[in-house]
Amino acid sequence: MSTHKILVIDDSKVIRMRVKDMLPEGNFDIIEAKDGLEGFNLIRTENPNLIMLDFLLPKMSGWEVYQEIQKQQKFRSIPLVLMSGRKEEVTDKITEPFEHFSFVEKPFDREQLVDAIRDAMMKAKKQPQPNAADLLTAESETTANVSALTAEIEQLKQKVAQLERESAQIKKQFNQLVSFIKQKLK
Repeated sequence: MSTHKILVIDDSKVIRMRVKDMLPEGNFDIIEAKDGLEGFNLIRTENPNLIMLDFLLPKMSGWEVYQEIQKQQKFRSIPLVLMSGRKEEVTDKITEPFEHFSFVEKPFDREQLVDAIRDAMMKAKKQPQPNAADLLTAESETTANVSALTAEIEQLKQKVAQLERESAQIKKQFNQLVSFIKQKLK
């Protein structure tokens, strides 16, 4: 059983495999995501120990994933390595020096990757760690969101039932109208 989960979010299978091959030998479980949306969902469900994030991704960009990570204290404390072939696209959105993550420019070699991971781990340690109150707040927000969604689903079910009744009524009236017209035509 692996002790550390490393999430690699990149739309290029070649990059995902390359990162996997470059990681030092150890007790790692590599989780892969091919787009930002899948990656962010895995961040929420898998609780990775390290995130390797491409900046340009389909469905949800690396920039959007980064913004979502920054919104929640428990995610900000996960070491993050941002990867991109064009550093200027990153610096257009986030100014240097990068405080919350490490950056590695593609293409990179094993030494650059390991250095970026070390740097990301040091930066993550400087982040305030989530305390019990933060975790309870996040849990209560999740519970509130689930409750709101449940209520919305119930309202939608009621609307669907109402539409089905109206549809049945219209169908009945239509059949009556067709019968009436058929009788008049005889």
